[in-house]
Amino acid sequence: MEELAKEAGITVRTLRFYRERGLIQPPRREGRIAWYDEHHLARLRTIAALLERGHTLNGIADLATAFESGRDVGEVLGLGEPTEETPVRLSPEELADYFEGEVTPENLAAALDLGYLATDGDEIVHISRRLLDVSAALVREGVPLSVVLDAARRVRSHADALADLFAEVLSAHTPEGEVERLRPLAKSVVEAELSMALDRRLRR
Repeated sequence: MEELAKEAGITVRTLRFYRERGLIQPPRREGRIAWYDEHHLARLRTIAALLERGHTLNGIADLATAFESGRDVGEVLGLGEPTEETPVRLSPEELADYFEGEVTPENLAAALDLGYLATDGDEIVHISRRLLDVSAALVREGVPLSVVLDAARRVRSHADALADLFAEVLSAHTPEGEVERLRPLAKSVVEAELSMALDRRLRR
């Protein structure tokens, strides 16, 4: 414990307090020896960084609970499946910087539930660079992250329905194995229709 506290730049008393609050996992024990590892050190450095960014210990504890209840990256990404999206690896403090003041336990739980975020050891993985950047841009424009995530959930249901429609149409009229090749055509139809729908809506 003394060695870990020294590496993290905190006192043993503070470390004990963090353990009592459940902010770090218990050490691995061999007899009377308690072993801490790089994961404990990474968690302590994350706590320090989040405290510097204005988060409270209660808030950090709630974030840790939401984070640890999330699905791991293999489950979310479905390793081996084709995708056009580029995942992004982030530390918890980097995620906090992306959405300054908006990374609450509720928003984190919603993002984990949507599958936007996954866990991989001490890192967070966002499934899509494009969605991460767009979400951050909307928040910077004044749209609360909770509203962005609620809209994303609604968009997801419509996107699933559109994907089912195009998969059905293309599968029925193209040779087996050719559906993936025609994927850009389906995306172009959706993009054009959304653009025209926005035109109609904004004119009203």
